[in-house]
Amino acid sequence: MIFAIEEINNSTELLPGVKLGYQIHDSCTSVPVTVHVAFQLSNSLDQAFHTGDNCSQSGMVVGVVGVSGSTQSMSMSRIIGTFNIPQVSYFSTCACLSDKMQYPNFFRTVPSDQFQADALAKLVKHFGWTWIGAVRSDSDYGNNGMASFLLTAQKEGICVEYSVSFHRTNPRSKIQRVADVIRRSTAHVIVAFIASPELRLLLEELSREASPPRQWVGTEDWVTNRDMLKYRFCAGAIGFGIEQSVIPGLRDFLLDLSATKVASSPVLTEFWEVVFNCRLGTFTATGERMCDGTEDMQTLQNPYTDTSQLRITNMVYKAVYALAHALHNTLCPDTNSSTHCDKYSKLSLEEVLNQLKKVKFNLNGYDVSFDANGDPVAKYELVNWQKSHRGSIEIVTVGHYDGSLPAGQEFQINTNLVFMEGVTKVPKSVCSDRCHPGTRKVLQKGKPICCYDCVRCPDGEISNSTDSLDCTPCLHEFWPNAESNTCLPKPVEFLSYDEVLGIILAAFSVGGACLTIMTAVLFYQHRTSPIVKANNSELSFLLLFSLTLCFLSSLTFIGAPSDWSCMLRHTAFAITFVLCMSCILGKTIVVLMAFKATLPGRNVMKWFGPLQQRITVACITFIQVLICTIWLVVSPPFPIKNLTVYKKRIILECALGSAVGFWGVLGYIGLLAVFCLVLAILARKLPDSFNEAKLITFSMLIFCAVWITFIPAYVSSPGKFTVAVEIFAILASSFGLIFCIYAPKCFIMLFKPEKNTKKNLMNKK
Repeated sequence: MIFAIEEINNSTELLPGVKLGYQIHDSCTSVPVTVHVAFQLSNSLDQAFHTGDNCSQSGMVVGVVGVSGSTQSMSMSRIIGTFNIPQVSYFSTCACLSDKMQYPNFFRTVPSDQFQADALAKLVKHFGWTWIGAVRSDSDYGNNGMASFLLTAQKEGICVEYSVSFHRTNPRSKIQRVADVIRRSTAHVIVAFIASPELRLLLEELSREASPPRQWVGTEDWVTNRDMLKYRFCAGAIGFGIEQSVIPGLRDFLLDLSATKVASSPVLTEFWEVVFNCRLGTFTATGERMCDGTEDMQTLQNPYTDTSQLRITNMVYKAVYALAHALHNTLCPDTNSSTHCDKYSKLSLEEVLNQLKKVKFNLNGYDVSFDANGDPVAKYELVNWQKSHRGSIEIVTVGHYDGSLPAGQEFQINTNLVFMEGVTKVPKSVCSDRCHPGTRKVLQKGKPICCYDCVRCPDGEISNSTDSLDCTPCLHEFWPNAESNTCLPKPVEFLSYDEVLGIILAAFSVGGACLTIMTAVLFYQHRTSPIVKANNSELSFLLLFSLTLCFLSSLTFIGAPSDWSCMLRHTAFAITFVLCMSCILGKTIVVLMAFKATLPGRNVMKWFGPLQQRITVACITFIQVLICTIWLVVSPPFPIKNLTVYKKRIILECALGSAVGFWGVLGYIGLLAVFCLVLAILARKLPDSFNEAKLITFSMLIFCAVWITFIPAYVSSPGKFTVAVEIFAILASSFGLIFCIYAPKCFIMLFKPEKNTKKNLMNKK
């Protein structure tokens, strides 16, 4: 501050002809001391420091530079603000001081904690740390700063496991409890909005007992404080610090101190005695030596002489110049070509305050100005505690933050960061790991939103993004893959010729048709034999033809359903089976009529001759054709995709269209089968020569048994097995008919030809 004032006093451009006087007080970071000094300054009770200078209006305070602590600045501002005395702080960062209703006279050259809190939250979010601990000073600086940070962190989706505070005046037990909270916590990152004295006490407590490694994230108060670097377990700490700067001429000024100059200043006297370990004056305590004048500042190597990384010092430098510019604009109005300052004019503190609001200048490459809240543009350096090649901890600048840039462009972070335990990989600090695609987040009861369980999506739903809150159902014809992160088309299933079941059924169908044709060929070869003639050869051949169609109709049930195949499979099956039943019915009636015709005085065969048999078969079949035609016209079967039987696949099948039509054709077939069975049972006790009735009885029993069991099996079978059951019923009933009716006759024709005679057939037991 003295250096800046002397620069200004020697300047010909800033306040020419005007000398600034000053008083320096130590607040001792104490509110009572600060209040006491504020009243002294307001009442102009203290003597001017440089008594030899003829200062105009001696004792009138036109501005205050300070205080460093936010709480002390608040106390001072409330007192001197009543008198419109401008106050420019170089290190009071509490966001509460931006309230112009409470602190209208307060300005500062250091950015507000509101900007730092926002920057810290974005920094934590940048590294993906969503589960953190928070430690703060129990003061206006810590409480207000942490409140701002937590508010921004919540918006960024960051959760806080714990938030603890303490003051350096608290008993050690309180600090121990804070240290225990840190040791037991699961958060690996600690955001410390804390003043250096409090943090020093906490780190001392943590160093007494082994503690898990933690990633420290700090504020400008301690993260750039070189005295804190001795705590090596904090290596890797990152945080925001005030920008470094160089003040030309400051080092030479600091080194240009002699014992004579120092003796006139109580502040410099104390400094001199500490760094050289000697006493200025005539009295010394036992064991102390007197300063003899040989002390040389050039030989010192300490933070006082190191001006390479000035941070807070530059804020003081800016604050003095800001007040000087405000005074210049008040006392030195510009004329045509020169600036003239009237140092004897009466100063209006209100005018100085107004001019301070308008201050805007460049100092050593740095712009200085204040916004409506008395705050400067927020600019920070991102610093990192890194081990040097010598093994010591050093503060390394690894990035920058400029609050004046557009949103999203404020950060500039280098890649050469070092984190806790000296690793370059970003440590993880989350309450729960991220939920991968295919899962969704379910919050854990009673915990923050960052603590959740990853639950797999239910059947039929997917999530294709990380940390999804909900799962999305797939469309009806789609199903999730194994990872449940995408919907795939459901496989379409139907009874095809490519699968074993379809091949077996097709083979039996073709085999049955071939067997029927072979039987027909055998009957044709023996068409003149008595056994063929006795069994009504015309109806036998027609029955064989219908059975061939029955076997082949089952092939229409195999393969992908289409409009024509759906209509063909049911109607072809219905008509061919009715044709088959009508032939069997005709044969049964012929047997009964033949028996009646053998009785004396009966000539009934003329009423059921070949013509009547053909008409009966045609009429019975026509009725089924008529039923099928009505069914196809009104509501025909059609192919559908059945999505209800199985969740993971689609069943391609034929819908009945009209259930009445389907059960109508089946009912008609069943009615004919029952009628044939009744007639066959009536004829079962005829003489052995007319054993056709017994064979028909057995065939009808098998037929009825197959189709009675078909109904519950058809209704209960899922998917393609419904079709398989229907094919099985067709094949089983067809094989039953051909074996029961034709197998005994074929056996006689092939293996017992001696029985294939008229005499043998007419022989009665």
